Amino acid sequence: MTEHTGCVIVGGGPAGMVAGLLLARAGVQVTVLEKHADFLRDFRGDTVHPSTLRLLDELGLGEKFEALPHTKVTTVGLPTPDGDALTLADMSLLNVPRPYVAMVPQWDFLDLLAETAQKEPTFTLRLETEMTGLLRSGRRVTGVRYRTADGTEGELKANLVLAADGRWSLARRSAGLTPREYYTPFDAWWFRLSRKPEEQEATLMPRMRNHRFAVPLPRKGYYQIAYLTPKGKDLKDAGIESFRRDVTEVCPEFADRVHELKSMDDVKFLNVRLNRLHRWHVDGLLCIGDAAHAMSPVGGVGINLAVQDAVAAARLLAEPLLHGKPTEKDLTAVRRRRLLPTVAVQGLQRLLHRRVMGPVMTGHADGPPAQLIALLRRFPKLARVPAYLIGVGIRRESAPAFARRPAEPASR
Repeated sequence: MTEHTGCVIVGGGPAGMVAGLLLARAGVQVTVLEKHADFLRDFRGDTVHPSTLRLLDELGLGEKFEALPHTKVTTVGLPTPDGDALTLADMSLLNVPRPYVAMVPQWDFLDLLAETAQKEPTFTLRLETEMTGLLRSGRRVTGVRYRTADGTEGELKANLVLAADGRWSLARRSAGLTPREYYTPFDAWWFRLSRKPEEQEATLMPRMRNHRFAVPLPRKGYYQIAYLTPKGKDLKDAGIESFRRDVTEVCPEFADRVHELKSMDDVKFLNVRLNRLHRWHVDGLLCIGDAAHAMSPVGGVGINLAVQDAVAAARLLAEPLLHGKPTEKDLTAVRRRRLLPTVAVQGLQRLLHRRVMGPVMTGHADGPPAQLIALLRRFPKLARVPAYLIGVGIRRESAPAFARRPAEPASR
């Protein structure tokens, strides 16, 4: 069975859903393929930054997003060896409508985007539909092969394939594109513990102690915690009792609740990668988001850079798609637009990997370097710089005129 669409988007994550919504509002025939039956998968990125919050306002979705269960983080701190706390990034210093990071379950965010996009007559979301390969005519990509949950196979031809299927992108691999990998000294083990009503949510404070590193992210009613270990270290064999002791050592305030972790099945592993494609496209296919540049969890910027990629792609490619097939020049323009902010954020992450995470992972430090501590103490307003780079970015993407809508009221 062969079908046709204007643009097929592989992957229903933040980049794919935002691109699909915006292109559909431009009138482009869009089909999003998502291999899972829903978006309900835990331990995915859940930080929505000021740039994305402003975009949601422009799309008319600010009030609906505000009604979702979420917490608000305004500052990111760093512990010091003497027990003090330094502010690394202060969102309240930013001149933006919503100067905070919203911690929201990603499935709620994606459900909101999907519900909105499905109101557009040119938008189609196919759940439980997995891309299995690319279609080609000569050197040009002309669509995808897919398989549904019941084993049905088909072909979907398109004027453009947008690869938004994450850091392990099959679409990217099938197109022969290989990213350059950068140094990552750690992997992450994700789990959740309950959060007491009186526990602070406005400050995100990593914990560094005894060569261990943990980042508790406050969500409604619980913490989602990233426990960082040296790259390649497997914690499964040591068992849950050992893991509880390690968590308690770096986060003693959780000693009264680590029993909530019943087994290592409650702990999910993330192989941390930091990479970037030199070339983001081949003829007929463009990579965006993690498929183009996998981000470290540092700063929680992955969702927001992916969303900004999607906005730029929709703005630059809507017109070519309405009139046929985007040219290689059109696809190159998206990379050119998004390269600088990607390189800048990855540069900051690579610096933190080398100067903060790496020394902690190897046992050479139990906190940030002394030079950084001295600098932030002397010039506290410097906290605006990483806040701007992470929260807004060097090149913020605004919703194109064709995608803007009046504010939709939240459901009562």
